[in-house]
Formats: sequence, C-alpha cells, structure tokens
Amino acid sequence: MICIWCPADGLSFFNQKTINMKKFSFLISAALCFFISCSDKEENDDISDKAKKNIEAVHVVSKAFQTGDTSGIDAVVASDFVDHTERGDMGRDSLKAMITMMHVVNKDMKMEIIKELADDDYVFSWVRYTGTSDGSMGMPKGPYDMTAIEVIKFKDGLCAEHWGFMEPREMMKMMGTPQPSMEGKMDTTKKTDEKK
Repeated sequence: MICIWCPADGLSFFNQKTINMKKFSFLISAALCFFISCSDKEENDDISDKAKKNIEAVHVVSKAFQTGDTSGIDAVVASDFVDHTERGDMGRDSLKAMITMMHVVNKDMKMEIIKELADDDYVFSWVRYTGTSDGSMGMPKGPYDMTAIEVIKFKDGLCAEHWGFMEPREMMKMMGTPQPSMEGKMDTTKKTDEKK
C-alpha cells in the first residue's frame, strides 16, 4: 500500500500533473468556500456595518427602478455621482430621469438579485431583469429576461460611481438582434499541411 501523505514511499509515484491538479483543486475549493461564506444573503453578519449600509443603499436604487419613485435617491446617491454608461458619463439627475423613463416604458420591470457581494467600498450585484418592453427604448416590444453585473463604488456612505456589465449575448437578446450562426464558418478539425 502506498501512503500518499508520506513522501518517502508515496510522492514519487505521482506525476507532476497529479500534483498540479491537486493544487488546482485545493485553490478552487478554497475560493468557493470564501465566496460562499462571504456572499450568503441570509448570513450578512460577517460583513461590516458599512458594507450592510452600502447594500441597503443599492436596494433603495433598485426599488426606485421598479416603482419609478425617485424620492429616496438623493439620500443614497452622491451629488457628484458618475454613472459610466455606453453614452458617456452621467450624473445623479440623469439617473433619476432614467429611473422615471424606465418605469414609464417598463411598468412591470422586476429586479431579482441573484447574488451580491459587498465590502466597505463596493457592492457587486448579479441581477436578473424581467418585464415587458413597450418597444420605445431600442428594445423589441414584448417580454424580456436578462442578467447583468452591477458594480457600485461608495464614498462617504453614498453611491459615488456605477458600472453595468452585460454579456454580449444578453445585450443582443435584449435588443432583438439575431445572433449570427458560426456553423460551417469555423472548422477547427481541419489540419494545416505542415509539409513544404
């Protein structure tokens, strides 16, 4: 019998790939344990009070998008807030205008937080958006279901900056753009002739 914990009789029988796989498996396991323990929504006791307040502020903004009520925005979003968008940087007033407009054209929009992580400076949210578009904002008319990552930076207890990230596939689905088929356009099975 070979003892895998005893270098004298066991380690020499393992090749380098097995050792690397064990290291990789250990690192993946450690990372998963860290993220699961730090991001469980029911167990926010392990995060600071400041991080909890940051999450609450993000929820105020999310609720505003769903209800159209912007009255709580000034209390959680800095006056010099910057929303980094594809149309350029926008401020707090632009955010409030966007909330109002989104609610007018998507009255039934729902935001489901799939997962969120927070510390004293940032909140990262993986969000699912569902609803029905009236077709006026570049989205096709009808139901939509998409996900995005929202990143919010905090300064002095207020939302200071925002970035939103969406997979290109999700964006194309949202915009009603058919995805081009790659079938037959890329053949990775063909080998080049190495003889000259």
